[in-house]
Amino acid sequence: MSDHDDAWAQLTAYRASIDNIDAALVHLLAERFKCTQLVGELKAAHNMPPADPAREQQQIARLRRLAVDAKFDPVFAEKFLSFIVREVVRNHEALRDVETTELRTGGEDAAG
Repeated sequence: MSDHDDAWAQLTAYRASIDNIDAALVHLLAERFKCTQLVGELKAAHNMPPADPAREQQQIARLRRLAVDAKFDPVFAEKFLSFIVREVVRNHEALRDVETTELRTGGEDAAG
């Protein structure tokens, strides 16, 4: 087997590992969003604000520390978490808006 063939075999192995990690990330994110959906429903039902800036800052600081410990770029980790938090807050706002509409209409949908 040539060096070139060895390189292609190694590349294929690396890519298989990356594919497995990507699959795990998708499943982890799905599980995370299931939990945040429940948080959003709870917040909406109890008229709590969709965002919690103090908690978000604590989580960012925590994630940055974890990234440094893992020898990973903390700036990238923060950007990644910030993206996720924005999506969660957007979802919580939508849940709040649905809850507010249901309260105003007595649970009937807009079509009546």
